[in-house]
Order: sequence, then structure tokens, then C-alpha cells
Amino acid sequence: MVLLTSGWVRVRAALLETKSRPLLVGKGVIFGIMEPNFEEEHRLLRAGFHVIAGVDEVGRGPLAGPVTAAAVVLEPDKIPEGLADSKKISARKREYLAEELAKVAHVSVAHASVEEIDELNILRASHLAMCRAVDRLNVQVDYALIDGNMIPRDLAIPATALIKGDGRSVSIAAASIVAKVVRDRIMVDLAQQHPGYGWEKNAGYPTKVHREAIQNLGVTPHHRRSFKTVHNML
Repeated sequence: MVLLTSGWVRVRAALLETKSRPLLVGKGVIFGIMEPNFEEEHRLLRAGFHVIAGVDEVGRGPLAGPVTAAAVVLEPDKIPEGLADSKKISARKREYLAEELAKVAHVSVAHASVEEIDELNILRASHLAMCRAVDRLNVQVDYALIDGNMIPRDLAIPATALIKGDGRSVSIAAASIVAKVVRDRIMVDLAQQHPGYGWEKNAGYPTKVHREAIQNLGVTPHHRRSFKTVHNML
């Protein structure tokens, strides 16, 4: 895991400015536990970066459907209340927050297809979706906060990976919410085309209903054939 920036010395100095809580700073990975807030973004702003995007993906674990990533740039004075890890808030609240973010933030969503997942593997496909999301933002981003412990190798800007970042950075939390809302909508649409798999409820994850449907109804073009559960049923 390498921090893709020559400005790491500046960033590290800014990160270590705060004495509010202990931090262990590694090569682009910051370990710690906190509620999502704007602290990481403030440190980067103080370090001289101007446009900071939070980036997250949804859909690594499902047996079907794309992997979806979002990139969000928040305005410090226009941050919607209630941003949190998308897994910890209700679907209704996610929908509301996604609509609010579309009004007050720069938001981009991108995907990696089932074919790309099968060709590249799910990790690389997830990173491809992240890079696409950043590239499609309508502002020039000069730093990215990435959820997880790895920085996509093809990301062209400086970045830091934050473990459990959607619970620490509001920018990443915002990205997780947008990605979740968009991908869930895709799976609801696909469920109408391929009824019986329960995608409108399980979003393609390997629930009992989904696995039994694959056995009874077969594999669809939207299933990930490189995943063992699907591959074994071909």
C-alpha cells in the first residue's frame, strides 16, 4: 500500500498537528476509530489541498450485478446532517440523504460490469469503478480519501486509504450512501427482468433464497461466473 503523492511529508505533518486523539500513520493508511466528521478533510485543506473527494464502493460480495463506486466532494458549509456508514442507516434515510447530496455536493457514480469483474477479479474491478467515479466528477479533484486499506493503483491523484473510512470521514460516508442507493436501484430493476432471485431484497448477495433460485432457475447473464458459488452451478 503506497501513498500516491510526493506531498506525503506535508500531509503527514498536517495529520500529526492534532492532539485530539492518537493516530498511527502509515503509508497512506490511518488507523483509528471515530464517528464520521470532517476532520480528515480539514487536515488536508490545511496541508494545501483544495478539492477532496471521498470514495467508496458497494457490491463486492454479491453473486450478481455490477460493483458500484461513488465519489463525493462536500462543501464544508453545506454538509447534510446524518451522514454515516450506509450499512448503519435505513433505506429511507439513505434515499433522503442521496437526494440532499445531489443538491449540495459534487457527486459522481461509476460501475464495473459483471464481465469486468469476471475478467479482472472483484478487487481490481472495485478499484476500476472507484477510478471511474473520481474521473467523472465535474470538478478537478486534487486528493482522494478512499474507504479501505488499499489505494487503487491506477488512481491518478494523491490519496489516503482509511480503514473503516465510512465511519470516520463524512465524505466517504456520503460516497457509501450514494453508491448503495444507486446499486440497490439497479438490482431492483434487474429483479423485474429476472424474477425469482430476490434481488429486490438481497441486492444480489448470496442469501438462501438467491442460492436456491440459482439451483432452480439457473444462472443469468448478470451472475458473476468467476464466483465459486455461481461457477459450481454452471
